[in-house]
Amino acid sequence: MNEISKKTSEYLLQIKAIILEPAKPFTWASGWKSPIYCDNRKTLSYPGVRSFIRNTFVEIAREKYPQTEIIAGVATGAIAQGVLVAQELDVPFVYVRSGAKSHGLGNKIEGVVKKGQNVLVIEDLISTGGSSLSAVSALRDAGCNVIGMLAIFTYGFTLAEDNFKKAQCHLTTLSNYTDLVDLALESGYIDEDHLETLKTWRKDPANWTP
Repeated sequence: MNEISKKTSEYLLQIKAIILEPAKPFTWASGWKSPIYCDNRKTLSYPGVRSFIRNTFVEIAREKYPQTEIIAGVATGAIAQGVLVAQELDVPFVYVRSGAKSHGLGNKIEGVVKKGQNVLVIEDLISTGGSSLSAVSALRDAGCNVIGMLAIFTYGFTLAEDNFKKAQCHLTTLSNYTDLVDLALESGYIDEDHLETLKTWRKDPANWTP
C-alpha cells in the first residue's frame, strides 16, 4: 500500500464516502448485494479531502500525461473533480453523459472537443468499468485520443480489469478495494470475521448472497 492509496483510503472511510457493513449488506442499482457502498461525491463536501484528490490527480497528470490537452469528466460523479483538475492544469474541460440527450442537439459530450486532441478522463469510481469505458468510446468516436483515465477508487474486479485491457485504456486509481480493506482491518474499522466476508464478496459479487 503506497502513501497515496493509504491517505485516500483513510479519507474515504473517515468521511463515510465508503461504508463497510458486512453484517448489513447494501443493494446496488444493479441488484447486487454488497457489504460495501461507495459515494465519492461526498468528498466534495470536505475542502481538505477535495483538495487532496485534486492535487494528487494534477500531480499524476503532470507526471504521466504531460501531453494532456483537455480533461473529460464522466457524468455525473466526476464532473466537479474534473473541472477542478482542468482549472489547475489550465486546459479545457468537457463532460460525457451516460447517454445522448433526448432533446436539443442530442449531445453525449457536453463542451467542445476537436479531432486529434489528447484527452485525459477523470472518473470517481470504477466497478465493472462499463459506464467509464462508454465515455471513452464516445470520446474516441468524436475523434479524440484518450491517453488514460484517473479515478478515485476501484473495486478491482477482474471483469473491470479485462474490460480496460480490451479497450486499451490505461487506468490509474488513487486507492483500491484491497488497500482499503487492509487499512480498515488495521485501524479496527472491521474485525477478522468481517474480513472473510469482504474477501468472499469480491471474488464473485454478482452471485454473492449474505
